[in-house]
Amino acid sequence: MNILFVMYDQLRFDYLSCAGHPHLETPNFDRLAAMGVRFTEAYVQSPICGASRMSFYTGRYASSHGAQWNGFPLRVGEVTLGDHLRKLGMQSWLIGKTHMKVDAEGMARLGLSPDSMIGARQAECGFDAWIRDDGLWGQGPDGFYDQKRSPYNEYLKSRGYDGENPWADYANAGVDDEGNIASGWMFMNADKPANIREEDSETPWLTSETMRFIEQAEGDWMAHVSYIKPHWPYIVPAPYHDMYGANHVPAARRHEIEREDPHPIYGAFMANKVASAFQQDIVREKVIPAYMGLIKQADDQFGRLLDWLEETGRLTDTMIVVTSDHGDYLGDHWLGEKDMFHEPSVKIPFIVYDPRSEADATRGTTCAALVESIDLAATFVEAAGGIVPNHIIEGRSLMPWLHGETPDTWRDFVVSEYDYSVTPMRTTLGVSASDARLFMVFDGRYKLIHAEGGFRPMLFDTVADPDEFHDLGADPAQAETIARLYQMLAQWGRRNAQRVTRSDAEIDAMRGSSARKGILPFMVDGSEVATDLTVKYRGPARQIHLVDDDNV
Repeated sequence: MNILFVMYDQLRFDYLSCAGHPHLETPNFDRLAAMGVRFTEAYVQSPICGASRMSFYTGRYASSHGAQWNGFPLRVGEVTLGDHLRKLGMQSWLIGKTHMKVDAEGMARLGLSPDSMIGARQAECGFDAWIRDDGLWGQGPDGFYDQKRSPYNEYLKSRGYDGENPWADYANAGVDDEGNIASGWMFMNADKPANIREEDSETPWLTSETMRFIEQAEGDWMAHVSYIKPHWPYIVPAPYHDMYGANHVPAARRHEIEREDPHPIYGAFMANKVASAFQQDIVREKVIPAYMGLIKQADDQFGRLLDWLEETGRLTDTMIVVTSDHGDYLGDHWLGEKDMFHEPSVKIPFIVYDPRSEADATRGTTCAALVESIDLAATFVEAAGGIVPNHIIEGRSLMPWLHGETPDTWRDFVVSEYDYSVTPMRTTLGVSASDARLFMVFDGRYKLIHAEGGFRPMLFDTVADPDEFHDLGADPAQAETIARLYQMLAQWGRRNAQRVTRSDAEIDAMRGSSARKGILPFMVDGSEVATDLTVKYRGPARQIHLVDDDNV
């Protein structure tokens, strides 16, 4: 069986019609949900691109793999999906974005050349790269945000788009009334059509690359197809730019009580630049229709891919996953972007289709089990016929849920982490780099957010307060609930996360063989063990060292 692991950057869990969006129709994502299982309580391990993706790719929590923010390298030696799957005879390919930052210093220390196969895989998060493009080809006076070559820019040039950076001039820009560039970096231009043929824009391009890869692929493979949209810049080509208007923009889920004496960290995030922008109704009315257009285009292209897989007979042997690396506040809770732990940010769409007959009973169902993004790594290993290496992968296989079984045990809570040490909010709050960390623990009802640096916790009761407006962290009546959730966080903190070179089975085998191999310590006179175990230590003593050399 092959695996198609599709990720849409910054796609909210509730911006699918199968998840109940009131205006946005996504028939092709819904089609996949009808073919498989839609997990309704899925959470990322960090609400920021790089850290979240490294958790997906390693199957490990952010504090385990250490790459806790964008631009933090994933250290050399971290075992990734590619490493696990190649051991099982399955290739592991990248088509699109990873946000991976290479540990160049670690590679140099170990003498790994980026031109070697091992070095290239270390530099690409364990994947073999069919095509990598992280998408944000922003250019300032001192150069580009990303220093790598852009395959998408090269494609645009081959299609006749001129300039050094046609992504910025065409795919990420409209045209104003005077014929000037209306850059997608400015929210007020979000309602303009991108100045590009729709078939040449980012999402159709990557879909075509995916089909090109699958057409030539041999053997078993896992392909990570990672789209850069609907992540900002929020601009989309015609006809998607005006499919939705201000009348389709849901009311912002925010309440004035959230701004009355907020938790200091929440207050700092509400005061940042992107939050201040999304607090303006005009920004939401420009951006959200474009965001919806980007999702509609993504759904159409996913339908194109599904149709092609069906026509070529590949749907019957390809597991398909659709998910996201985090959500987007879009003005909810007076915030923009992601970064914190309200549902629009930390909860993700999560649809899994298993083509095998064992999954027939669950087709078209939803599952409300608490799921973490790291569970995909474990699921893929099991799907490829392997045994999940639980001493390395911290997630749990979803295969029982997919096959209509209820596991004997399942997690009681999910955890997400956020390191905001490089953000302006850390400066605003005056905390050290080591203390600029947040932890979320959620048990399905209560969501606790712990902040290092001496701050009180935040607490939300998502049953009594599903919109998460009322922070109960300072309420003495919630002391017992807070203590219980802190016990969960402590339990998680005691996990055995770093003993990754020996599995439990290997340790058991070592114990079972130790008595018959090597030393026999801690005996009083030898009678406490079987005689055959001490045969090497009994018998006449030899005195060769006492013989006079002259008499030999």
